[in-house]
Amino acid sequence: MSQPDTKALTEELEHFRQEKEKVRKLVGQIGGKATAKRDRAINVVFVIAIVTLFSLDFSRHLFGLDIPLAPLFSIELGLLLVSVKIIWMIHREMKVEHFQFWILNSIEFRLNDISKRMRQIEEHLN
Repeated sequence: MSQPDTKALTEELEHFRQEKEKVRKLVGQIGGKATAKRDRAINVVFVIAIVTLFSLDFSRHLFGLDIPLAPLFSIELGLLLVSVKIIWMIHREMKVEHFQFWILNSIEFRLNDISKRMRQIEEHLN
C-alpha cells in the first residue's frame, strides 16, 4: 500500500471512530446502559406500591382489618400509579423511535451520498 492510501484509510478510520463516539453519546442520552438501573428501580417502586395497595385492600376485606385508607382511595391511587407508568413507558418508547428514525435517516443520507459519488466516478471513468 502506498503512503496516500494509508493516509486516506487512517483518516477514514478516525472519521468512523468519531461517528461511533457520537452515536454512543446519543444512545446514552436516550436511555442506554446509564439509565437501565434507574429504570429498574422505578419499576420496582411501582410494583411495590401497587402490591402494597392491593394487599392492604385485600386484607381489609378478607380479615376485616381497619386500614386508615378509604376503600376507594386505594383503588384510585393504584389506577393513578398504573396510568403514570403507562404514560412513562409511552414517553420512553417515543424516544427510542425518534432515535431509530434518526439512524435510518442518517443511513439514507449516507447511501445517497455514496450513490452520488459512484455516479461521479462512473462519469469520470467514461
